[in-house]
Amino acid sequence: VVYGSKPRSYRDLPVRLSDFSVLYRDERPGEINGLLRSRAFTQDDGHCFCREDQIGEEFSRVLGVVDDALSRYGFTYRVRLSLSDPKTPEKYLGDSIVWKRAESKLKKIVKEKGVTYFEAVGEAAIYGPKLDFMAVDSLGREWQLSTIQLDMIMPGRFGLIYTDRDGSQKTPFMIHRAIIGSERFIAILIEHYAGAFPVWLAPIQIVLIPIAERHNEAANKALQTLRDAGIRAELDDRNESMQAKIRDHTLQKVPYLVIMGDREVQDGALSVRTRSGEDLGASSPEQFVRKVKDEIERKL
Repeated sequence: VVYGSKPRSYRDLPVRLSDFSVLYRDERPGEINGLLRSRAFTQDDGHCFCREDQIGEEFSRVLGVVDDALSRYGFTYRVRLSLSDPKTPEKYLGDSIVWKRAESKLKKIVKEKGVTYFEAVGEAAIYGPKLDFMAVDSLGREWQLSTIQLDMIMPGRFGLIYTDRDGSQKTPFMIHRAIIGSERFIAILIEHYAGAFPVWLAPIQIVLIPIAERHNEAANKALQTLRDAGIRAELDDRNESMQAKIRDHTLQKVPYLVIMGDREVQDGALSVRTRSGEDLGASSPEQFVRKVKDEIERKL
């Protein structure tokens, strides 16, 4: 609808459109599985309308985005080339000639880009072949995350056209892509890290633990310093023992715990330990902020 809202010239292509919204799917009751498979989910859909000579460049662009995204989250992955099954042509739109052309074109692109892939017959979308990115989590389980799809069917069915250099009317090619989505990806991330998110991803990055009530003022000051630096920090001033607080936040897998006692208040320092129990010793607030900010920026 957006593409077809006005005349398009070959100079206008590629036209890239994206949408991040809630989608609904009529899943069977037995297939629903928490966040991993639900009837409502958020999808980062993207659609690119392009000329035939632009397909390779556009695929390369999206391949780079997918690799960057999955690598940042610590996933290793392999690429599945999902093809149609010639034994069941009724499952797909369009004729076999169009499908052979699309599949040959996609194979040529991945080979030219040096992408290592394996073929899966029968896994194509109803409108075209696709690349599915199969990520492996920390337990060795494989999940389909990202996908890039070549569509030579739907633009024609919707009557989409552009004016080419010679003045003729042509149908654009369409590339669909989804990089990570949200709910399902979050579920897989939790499984992958077993809840122990790296600092940059952790919902709470630091918890300050005052040993006694008299240390609360200094702990609050340190808390404000951390928050002013953009760090997600919390203060645990519950009427519990230090050991109980450390145990609770270690179980919650908070990356850093900062202990505030008499010595820390006197020296204006922070006593830091990790969720694994490693004692990092005393550090000035400024030094600790630099360390954490560096880890966040480097996605550690």
